[in-house]
Amino acid sequence: MFDKFSFSNIWENDGIFISVVGYLIVFVALLFLSIIITNFQKILVSKQRKKLKTVGHRAAEAENLEISGEVSAAISVAFYLHFQENHDVENTVLTIRKVQRAYSPWSSKIYGLREYPKR
Repeated sequence: MFDKFSFSNIWENDGIFISVVGYLIVFVALLFLSIIITNFQKILVSKQRKKLKTVGHRAAEAENLEISGEVSAAISVAFYLHFQENHDVENTVLTIRKVQRAYSPWSSKIYGLREYPKR
């Protein structure tokens, strides 16, 4: 089924061509993603300007609509601290109740195999 490996099979069966095409596809996809990521903030600012213009807000003509890094950090810390407060308060009362269950043959040990089955 599988022949011995040889480099002649790669040359004859277009293995290198397929590899180069695969590398090019990955490289172009990574290049495309890097361009999108670097221009993502500009895209968001332009969308925000369009929304502000449709509403008629005067900030649409402002030169700088970007949020500084310090403001972003302060907002994210505030969100983090706000959502952490929900987990700090816990009920510390433990209640152990004995649950009465009806008899179940599935948990009974009297139906276990005590003798070897007959053949």
